[in-house]
Amino acid sequence: MSVPLAAPPAAWAEPGPARRLQQLLSRVGTMCLVELQKLRHDRSELVTRAIQPALWLLIFGETFTRLRAIPTGDVPYLDFLAPGILAQSALFIAIFYGIQIIWERDAGVLAKLLVTPTPRTALVAGKAFAAGIRALAQALIVLILAAILGVSMTVNPFKLLGTAFALVLGSAFFCCLSIVIAGVVLSRERLMGIGQAITMPLFFGSNALYPVELMPGWLKVLNHVNPLSYEVDALRGLLIGTASRLWLDFGVLIGAAAVAIGVASALLGRLAR
Repeated sequence: MSVPLAAPPAAWAEPGPARRLQQLLSRVGTMCLVELQKLRHDRSELVTRAIQPALWLLIFGETFTRLRAIPTGDVPYLDFLAPGILAQSALFIAIFYGIQIIWERDAGVLAKLLVTPTPRTALVAGKAFAAGIRALAQALIVLILAAILGVSMTVNPFKLLGTAFALVLGSAFFCCLSIVIAGVVLSRERLMGIGQAITMPLFFGSNALYPVELMPGWLKVLNHVNPLSYEVDALRGLLIGTASRLWLDFGVLIGAAAVAIGVASALLGRLAR
C-alpha cells in the first residue's frame, strides 16, 4: 500500500505572483541604493553637471526673453524655457549611463551581477531609476536657479510630485537607451560618439526651446516620436500651467520606459560575453 507523500514545506513552495512582484521591487530598490551610494561619495558631480543647464537659463533664456524672437503667447520665454532645460539636464545625465555599464563589464562586476538570482530586468530597472534620482537631485538645483531668475512656477505639492515622476520616467528611458547602445557597440569610445551625436538632435528636435507651431513639417514629425517632447510637455503643464495632454504624456513616457527596460535587459547578457 503506497503512502501519500507529505506536502512540501511552505518555504519550498513556488512563490506566488504577489511575492515575486515584491521580490522584484525589493531588488530594484536595492540596485537603486547601490547606485545612489556612488553619488553620495562624489557630490561635486551634481554641481559640475548643473553648470550647463544653468548657462542655458542665464544666457540663452535671458537673451531671448529680451529679444522676444520666439513667440510663446502670454508666457514669458524664460518661463517657457525652464521646463525644457529641466528635461535637458535629465537627458544629459541619462544618455551616457551606458558608459558605467561598460566599465562594470571591464571590471568584472557585471558578470558577477548576472550570476546572482536577481533578474536582469531588476538590474536594468534599478540603474534606470537610479539615473532618475540623480536627475532629480540636479533638477532641484535648476529649479532653485529658475526661481531666482523670476520664473513663475507652481508650489502645488501634487504637481511637483508629478514633475518628479515625469523626470524619473524620462531619465529611465534615456538611461535604458544608453544601455541598449552599449549592448550594440560594446565599447566606451563608440558609445561616447553615438551619445554625442544623438543628444543634440533629441534636444533640438523636441519642443524644449520653441513651440511646436514654429517647426517645419519634417521636424514636427520627429517631435511626435521623440519621448523628450512628451516629457517637456508634461513638465510645462505641471510647473507653469500651460495647456498639455498629461494622460498622453505620461502614457508615452511609461510605455517608452517599459519597452526600453525590456530591450536593455535582453542585451545585457551580450555585454558580459
